Amino acid sequence: MQSKKVTGYNKLICHGDSLSNAVQSLHVNVEPEPQGALRLRFQLTGDLPQIDIPIPLPSSAADGLWEHTCFEVFVAVEGDANYHEFNFSPSGQWAAYAFSDYRIRSDWLVSQAPIIRFIQTSEHLLLESVITAADLPLNITGKPFQLGLTAVIKASDGSRSYWALRHPETHPDFHHRAGFIALFNQSLPTKI
Repeated sequence: MQSKKVTGYNKLICHGDSLSNAVQSLHVNVEPEPQGALRLRFQLTGDLPQIDIPIPLPSSAADGLWEHTCFEVFVAVEGDANYHEFNFSPSGQWAAYAFSDYRIRSDWLVSQAPIIRFIQTSEHLLLESVITAADLPLNITGKPFQLGLTAVIKASDGSRSYWALRHPETHPDFHHRAGFIALFNQSLPTKI
């Protein structure tokens, strides 16, 4: 499947092996920010009492966020094997990882913690995050970024549903590059 330009809200679909009755819809809006930052707005609509929403905690890096309700983005330069993964929890915690190829971790630390804002109403969750340009993958060629927009939603009963723009495998696999189909055409500054 070919990449598509990111415009407006992008609808995530639930993987067929992990259906959820609690979620009615899940969308992600991607916006360029000044200085090349990437702003993401995840909007979930559903029966929130059926969703296990992490309690607010101080903003900090944490592993294992995918075991709970969290929103994710995978960022790669078109044609490059390396990519970055960012996880954002409604708790305010976050994670950031670099990979040199499919699931091969690289040593890397973010230069600035992502900004996370979370709003909850009776039927909606809105999580907004901002990633600085310095924390996107190195892009010396100036090619577009490809994004994998994903989410894990944990239900109150402990089950999880897996959401993405596209599920290229029979089992949920957010690292699969065929799922990085959102094309971010904003001309972001390269890092030196």
